[in-house]
Amino acid sequence: MRVLKAFLGAAAFAGVGLMFLGTASARSPQQGEDGAKLKIFFVDVEGGQSTLFVTPAGESLLIDTGWQGREGRDADRIVAMAKQAGLKKIDYVLITHYHEDHVGGVPQLVARIPVGTFIDHGPNREMDGGVTQSGYEAYQAVLAKGGAKRILARPGDVLPIHGMKVTVISADGEFIKQPLPGGGAANQFCHASETRPADATENSRSLGVEITFGKLKLLDLGDLTWDKEMQLMCPANPLGKMDILIVSHHGWYQSSSPALVDAIHPRVAVMDNGETKGGSTPTLKTIAASPGLETLWQLHYSVEGGPENNTQAQYIANPAGTDAGYYLELSGAKDGGFDVFNARTNATKKYAAPAR
Repeated sequence: MRVLKAFLGAAAFAGVGLMFLGTASARSPQQGEDGAKLKIFFVDVEGGQSTLFVTPAGESLLIDTGWQGREGRDADRIVAMAKQAGLKKIDYVLITHYHEDHVGGVPQLVARIPVGTFIDHGPNREMDGGVTQSGYEAYQAVLAKGGAKRILARPGDVLPIHGMKVTVISADGEFIKQPLPGGGAANQFCHASETRPADATENSRSLGVEITFGKLKLLDLGDLTWDKEMQLMCPANPLGKMDILIVSHHGWYQSSSPALVDAIHPRVAVMDNGETKGGSTPTLKTIAASPGLETLWQLHYSVEGGPENNTQAQYIANPAGTDAGYYLELSGAKDGGFDVFNARTNATKKYAAPAR
């Protein structure tokens, strides 16, 4: 594995403007204290993705930036979350791929808060002449201004983020060559996953990562598609088991094969769906039936899933018809225990450290 250093530029962007969320305030990281927690904030960008990690060392990683436009709604929500987490800048922004619900918010974000380094998989592979190409070009324009550094990530790389280990699993259609610690065993769930045609969009190029914090393990593969999951996970599972799964592709049916979901055996899954985007019924059923799953958390109630397939109401941040921007916050400890806080209900569910 190579440990990466950032390049392309020096100073971060000057931030202007801020609008705070009208939700319960987040707890700031306790830097330098024994037993300090890794904080993970699942920002509601309505069916896009934006997940903010803040380490006990005080460094931050944002995975994706939500949508463009919408009068800066997603950038405002991200910045509000960052400020509530005690941040004055975002150290790293990882772009999983160049679809508008992931990269679209970049120009608005950098106008509101300094960003130190961007991380991506390389050139856009979906030159469609439409919103994907436009979003990629807008991102390139931000990089060209020279205000932020850039890292080109490759499978097996360890990103230079202090306080947690971030290993690149997938990037630009390629995967890690060697299994992670605990991985490498034959995957008994491959036979339960149908074969699907190859995906030709940016989804299949998603930059996916494993994040470890002591014994705590989390997986985020962006919008990696079913066909690519099968390439990664079969015939052997290179990932082993995970404590937390950020459900791929917002819970859309194009991803989340049993070969991935069942094999990694997550204790908790977090789905960054919108009310009418993601949260597909087949995926909700797959997650719910995953062996060892304790809870599915959703950023929104899924209209498609209906009352019979959505998770329980207390594990949903935004119920049907709600557009309040409620978030979920996960606080992880190095022993593998963690808590999940729902900003709508102001309630926290605790998950004890497992016996290993």
